[in-house]
Formats: sequence, structure tokens, C-alpha cells
Amino acid sequence: MKIGAIVPQGWNGEYDGWDTLDAWRRTTEVAQQAERLGFESIWLFDHFHTIPRPTDEITFESFTSLSALAALTSRVRIGHIVICTAFRNPALTAKMISTMDAISGGRMELGIGAGWKRDEWLAYGYGFPETKDRLARLGDDLEVIIRMLTSGKSSHATYEGTYSHVRDAINVPKPVQQPRVPIMVGGNGRNVTWRLAAKFADELNVDGMLPEDVAEALPVIRSRCEEIDRDPSSLRVSVHVWGQLLPAGPQRVKRLAAYQDLGVDRVMTLVKSSATDDEALESLAQDAREAGVELA
Repeated sequence: MKIGAIVPQGWNGEYDGWDTLDAWRRTTEVAQQAERLGFESIWLFDHFHTIPRPTDEITFESFTSLSALAALTSRVRIGHIVICTAFRNPALTAKMISTMDAISGGRMELGIGAGWKRDEWLAYGYGFPETKDRLARLGDDLEVIIRMLTSGKSSHATYEGTYSHVRDAINVPKPVQQPRVPIMVGGNGRNVTWRLAAKFADELNVDGMLPEDVAEALPVIRSRCEEIDRDPSSLRVSVHVWGQLLPAGPQRVKRLAAYQDLGVDRVMTLVKSSATDDEALESLAQDAREAGVELA
């Protein structure tokens, strides 16, 4: 199992009251520290407003921030956990991801989901469709994105969907990675999201599940693959673990080891105190190694 560090960007209130330039400087420092410490990957959330409620505080936008972090690192994988697909035209998303794969030298991951944070949708003018419509849009968007990203004889993509389409859309350059950038679908919806992951994704990322929850979910995830005659072992499973579920010390070691024993491919977490404490990520790396997690 591998471990990824979610880099502070303000969404969890870690930059409340900070000067903007100081906050951005710290974001870059933590990303580079994560690489030095041997974390497999670095991640950012795709949100505009802080949680648990919107406040007038810093929240750095994910695509522009990850592009900069890609240029400031050299080894770690880089991705979103996860983008709200409806915030951007899917063809544009594919174009940006392809460019970011070039910037990073072939280190991008595309984490994608249907989105949920109602206040952001409404404030930024997206409306807030019903869950079934947001999920249907995710399915259409994945069709577009895969056609745009996948290498082949043609660089032109066409797809006619209910919610999104492309017509002879050119995406050059294609991603550095072949046959395309890995796709990670995020969400805990068993009936739709996990079926979309089985159909389209290389990885399913579940949110906030403790090891006992993952153990109960894994047979269902496997069944979603079997429904479409996909080898379940070809769909990786990862877990985004909220920081409060991984308190430093023996409990964190025990939980990370439990995820590994279940066959989870990677765990991603934000250590909120890494915004102010240089030792926070060092402690996570130490606990991860004690749990038998693979670090570089």
C-alpha cells in the first residue's frame, strides 16, 4: 500500500487569517516536503468555499495550484481528490489534464466525482441539480474525457450524450502517459458511482471509510466489476481518510496497517497541522513506515 499527502490549500480552514503569499509559500513547502519524505503522491481538494461553512478565507483553486506544484516537484504523483466534474466542461478538463501531464513529466492522475457541496454550486452559478442528474452528468463526462485522453490513431474525439458532447474535438498533445492518464472515480454510492468506476476507472476512491467499512464494501465493489465481466483485481481501491480518523501514534499505525491488510492500494489524508508544523508530515511518514506502508 502507498500513502499520499493532501497538501494544505485552505479548504479546511488551515489558512484562516493568513496572508495570501505566505499561505501559498507554505503550500509549496509542504508539497516539496512530502516528496522528500517519500510520499507516493500529493493531492488537492477541488473546492471554492471552506468547510464546514463558507467563510471569507483562502481556498486555493485546484487546477492552477496543481500545475504550479507539478513544476516544483519531480517524483510524486499529482492529482485532485476529487474534481467536481460539473464545474468545468469535460473536454476542457481533458485538455487541461493532458497539459498538466506534460508539465509534470507524466505524473498526473485524474480524480473525478459528481460533486456535493451545495453552497459552492449555487454561489458560483451552477445551480444544484438533483443527485441523479449530477451522477448522469458524471457518466457522460467520463465518456467525453476518455475519448479525449486515450491515445490512438486519431486525435479527434466525438461523443453525443444527454449532458455533454464533443464533435470532432482535437486534443493535442495527448497525455505523456500511455494509453492515458489514470482515472480515479471518487464516491461512496454503491448503485451508480461504483458502477461508473467499474466501467470507466482505473481506481475507485472511497471517502472517510474506516477499515471495517472498507471490508464490508469490498465484496460489493468486486460485484460491480463482475456485472460487466471486468476482472475485479483490475480496479484499484483507495481511501480518502479525514485527518481526525488518523490521530498520530499507535491508533494511526493500527488503522494504516488494517487498510493494508485489506488490500487497499493507497490511502490519502490531510494532516491539517502540516500548515504550521514541519514535524506533522514527518510523524505521518514514521507511522506509515511502522505500519508497513511503502514510502519511496
